[in-house]
Amino acid sequence: MRNGKPIPFETTLLVRDTCLCLHVQRAARTLARRFDDAFRDVGITSGQFSLLMSLNRPDPPTISAVAELLAMDRTTLTAALKPLQRRKLVTISVDRQDRRSRRLSLSAEGRAVLASAVPIWTRTHAEIDKELPRSAAALRKDLMALKD
Repeated sequence: MRNGKPIPFETTLLVRDTCLCLHVQRAARTLARRFDDAFRDVGITSGQFSLLMSLNRPDPPTISAVAELLAMDRTTLTAALKPLQRRKLVTISVDRQDRRSRRLSLSAEGRAVLASAVPIWTRTHAEIDKELPRSAAALRKDLMALKD
């Protein structure tokens, strides 16, 4: 229900200055742009790097396992996989034990792209860590405490 009362501008300033969600979203977009720029030469985005890295496992994970790790719903993950499939960086296969389930694998080209991207990630990550006014480890710990 709406009461129609205007919200005071002071409330807008309070939200601008204190809202954790706003500040995390802004930081996430800034970090994503920074990594997107860094990964441009290998032809992937920061989101694609995370997705490819999530597939770098001894056994191919299920779509559900990857969606959970990346905190994505299955529909969003499926959409994110399509350009990687078209570039033949990722393969999707039927699970042998549960034919309703799908497993995700890096192709040889996907592994090569990921291998080229890891040194870029390492360098960019180290640069960002140096720019943080406090410990990156403490920030990670605090952010991980908020996950579902």
